[in-house]
Amino acid sequence: MSPASSAEPAAAPRHVPDRDAGTEGAAASPAVHAIELRKRYRHVVALEGLSMTVGRGEVFGFLGPNGAGKTTAVKLLLGLARPTGGEALVLGAPAGDRETRRRIGYLPELFRFQSWLTAREVLVLHCRLLQLPRPRWRGAADDALQVVGLSGRSDDKVGTFSKGMQQRLGLGVALLGEPALIVLDEPTSALDPVGRHQVRVIIRELRGRGATVFLNTHLLEEAEQVCDRVTVIDKGRSLATGTIGELVGRHANVRLRISGLEDGWWQRLPGFGRWTAAGDWLLVEGIAPGRVPELVEVIVSLGGQVEAVVPEQQSLEARFLELLGET
Repeated sequence: MSPASSAEPAAAPRHVPDRDAGTEGAAASPAVHAIELRKRYRHVVALEGLSMTVGRGEVFGFLGPNGAGKTTAVKLLLGLARPTGGEALVLGAPAGDRETRRRIGYLPELFRFQSWLTAREVLVLHCRLLQLPRPRWRGAADDALQVVGLSGRSDDKVGTFSKGMQQRLGLGVALLGEPALIVLDEPTSALDPVGRHQVRVIIRELRGRGATVFLNTHLLEEAEQVCDRVTVIDKGRSLATGTIGELVGRHANVRLRISGLEDGWWQRLPGFGRWTAAGDWLLVEGIAPGRVPELVEVIVSLGGQVEAVVPEQQSLEARFLELLGET
């Protein structure tokens, strides 16, 4: 794993799929499999019963507000901290397995490289930490620099780099050794729009090569553009998991134009979600799409005429806030 860690491996789970072993093992086990993962720091519960599965070769978004437990979960999966309870497998091995960590690329949110080293020297140093064969060091470093757009600054000292350039260099470190799993913690937080676009391109290319990308981010736009599936967590628990379409499609808004009813008629509606009335228009928020025909039937049974039904797809941000509101 880059950067390397000396943290001890977590205890082996009791009930887990077969350990990864080549192609057959890759097909048998997910990239990440966590069951009721818990972490307590004295009187503070950082993670409480987190369960999730990340498939091989997908870009998986890990979404949640500050303090939701995202960073704690990443530390447990990488073996940088021990769980208080629960169990987890990463690439078919118990979380924290030393040999498996060589197959994981990691870009932490907060990192620092030695300012007196050049970009290439930073990468070569991490090639050494990964125990890559020495003849591969320079080629691997140059390839990473090319991917993250720093080839022209390869011999410049890190101390002269902007925060965004250092972020790109950190991403380059995470890509060394062709890892099977790349864990990115807020990879675009310091980048301008062009840099964010380049990172999204890199993530898609990694998926095309069969790598799994675990994207920890608070930027919902990033998740919408690159993630195959996401999970939303809060207070240490998973609130919802699925594709973007599945998450926002379960609840939507619908706007109806209605005539033939007296003022205040909507107060007789049964529970269909939150509604707002303005003249002949009724906005119903958070209604399941399958219940729209039922809503129309109820309005007609009250003597109304439905002249227009305008569905409004809920945004990921709206669904995200809705999930958090439920907790």
